[in-house]
Amino acid sequence: MFEPQGTGFFLLLMVVFAGLIVWVAVAKQVVFRVLAACLAFIPAMVFGVASVNKFYDYYQTWGGMISDLTGQGSSSIPKYAVAGSNRQFDKDIGRVTSTAEDAQVGYLFQTTITGPRSHLVRNVYVYLPPQYFQKAYAHYKFPVIELLHGSPGNPEAWVTVLDVIPTFLNLLVAHPSDAAVLVMPDTDGGQQYALQCLNAPGGIQDMTFVAQEVPDYIARFVRVQAPGRAWGVAGYSEGGYCAANIALQEPDRYGAAGVMSGYFVPIQSQVPKGNRPGGKPYLTNVFAGQPALQFINTPKAYLAKVPIGVQLPAFWFAAGAQDTADISTAASFRQQLQARELLQARELLQPRLPPAPFTIVQGGHQGSVWRAALDPMLAWMTPQLAAQAAAADAAAARAAAQSKAHPAKSATAPPVAPPKK
Repeated sequence: MFEPQGTGFFLLLMVVFAGLIVWVAVAKQVVFRVLAACLAFIPAMVFGVASVNKFYDYYQTWGGMISDLTGQGSSSIPKYAVAGSNRQFDKDIGRVTSTAEDAQVGYLFQTTITGPRSHLVRNVYVYLPPQYFQKAYAHYKFPVIELLHGSPGNPEAWVTVLDVIPTFLNLLVAHPSDAAVLVMPDTDGGQQYALQCLNAPGGIQDMTFVAQEVPDYIARFVRVQAPGRAWGVAGYSEGGYCAANIALQEPDRYGAAGVMSGYFVPIQSQVPKGNRPGGKPYLTNVFAGQPALQFINTPKAYLAKVPIGVQLPAFWFAAGAQDTADISTAASFRQQLQARELLQARELLQPRLPPAPFTIVQGGHQGSVWRAALDPMLAWMTPQLAAQAAAADAAAARAAAQSKAHPAKSATAPPVAPPKK
């Protein structure tokens, strides 16, 4: 009742505000009138902020709000400086966790990734599912879902606001073999920025960090598949645009893309002055004077120019029923995808894929929609990625067996690529 969206909280603010206004009216001394008037701004301001929060249905509890705004939640998440290799990571993580407990609920930690090309240094949250610690999966290389937050926001919002871990655990109860590692990178470098996962000409190379350096780093140290068909990317709002744009820009590195209340034409970016992390933010079109780059990073336009022979990731969409703009843009892009897939099926003589799923959730462009969309999105994405991971593991096992049987011949044989869908 007295949580950030509770009726009791709003009534309390109204009572406090009314009381202060009465004090202004009845106070005889000017100093007390001024004091009461100044104090009245506080509940009025909080009421406005709370109304916006309720409209977007973002923070539902005081704990979630405090941890997100103050960073307390991130400080409570274990930090792990990943180093070495897959085996070394598994050995080290076993020393600092309770394997029995992790085999039930999984393990969340944060690490810092330094991009060798982008030179960005950012925190990334990694969730290892319970299966990662179970003997049956000891030699399994897991699929991965990269989750991209909106703006303003941070990767911790997936945990504290959208409740991705309990949602995922509920799904894994019925489908344990669909387990995947969740990777949640900081896509903006601060809540005051909105970089849209773009490589700004002469500026911050955000897409390079998100779509190349983060996956490469995770695949090097965590027991997961290499970037490819066993990787998925998903996001909400700005993160939804990032997911769609990255899926078109990097089709060989992802097998599935989830777009929740995303958009398909880039808007102005909120970038740091001087293109240096920590600089004063300002709005700009990073592709001003660069029409070719603007086109490539406009999924709505660029989709028509992707060669028919390129296999794009499978797409999934969601939007709030009350946000007609989100529904319209997603429906239009989905229709473009269907037209492309029909043409692809005709020209390449392939069976036509089913239409991309489109889930409509009650609400607008708000947190409740993204929370509600998470379960169906994960239920759709994880089986596909798990099938790709299993196929890649089987192909690797066959290659290893062939290498043992014919060491001289296999030394000169080309590497076995993961089978395509």
